[in-house]
Amino acid sequence: MSLQTETKAGVGFQAGVKDYKLTYYTPEYETKDTDILAALRVSPQPGFPHEEAGAAVAAESSTGTWTTVWTDGLTSLDRYKGRFYHLEPIDGEDNEWICYVAYPLDLFEDGSVTNMFTSIVGNIFGFKTLRALRLEDLRIPPTYSKFSKARLKVSKLKEIS
Repeated sequence: MSLQTETKAGVGFQAGVKDYKLTYYTPEYETKDTDILAALRVSPQPGFPHEEAGAAVAAESSTGTWTTVWTDGLTSLDRYKGRFYHLEPIDGEDNEWICYVAYPLDLFEDGSVTNMFTSIVGNIFGFKTLRALRLEDLRIPPTYSKFSKARLKVSKLKEIS
């Protein structure tokens, strides 16, 4: 056994593929006024459970990765993780669901819409366990979408450039 493996095993590190449902599926979660709420249409691959697909979306679009890494213990997962809290079947559609995910504001850079969209819809759309995924609705709380006044007026910017 290598020294690195012994060190990791000594602090409780165990590599392996994660079961997202255990960590990211929280049906008892009550959303907060400060949460960013997403409704996503999810179509899992055949044989992949819909609860696990919803949890995978919450994980991969927030703090999750497909495997256990040693840095997991360096931050508070409960503070930053996306929470998959509700699932509804879509009437008339076979194996399609609306998955509801709540993201804490602390997960994103203040006022950066680019950062928020990159996290929520940027990475997850290539996820192989999903046949299809579409963002249906997004609620952004006013505390996130308020912008501070610009430091320079347009006339001053034109003068500088």
